[in-house]
Amino acid sequence: MARIKLDEIVYDLNVEFRGALSDAVKEISPNLRFDEYALYKAFERAIRRRCRTWERVKDSNVDPKD
Repeated sequence: MARIKLDEIVYDLNVEFRGALSDAVKEISPNLRFDEYALYKAFERAIRRRCRTWERVKDSNVDPKD
């Protein structure tokens, strides 16, 4: 199994993840007002608490090419 540095992936995809997280909250609670940036920072902290720095994933989920 391959290993990924999860916190770096979250950092690299922060714009995409922040938008997706915001869209998900709006889908569930369309009338809820929230700070998208603050929500994402809380999400990053939760990932650090729940996950290890290096996580194992199936080799088939990793493509080492650019």
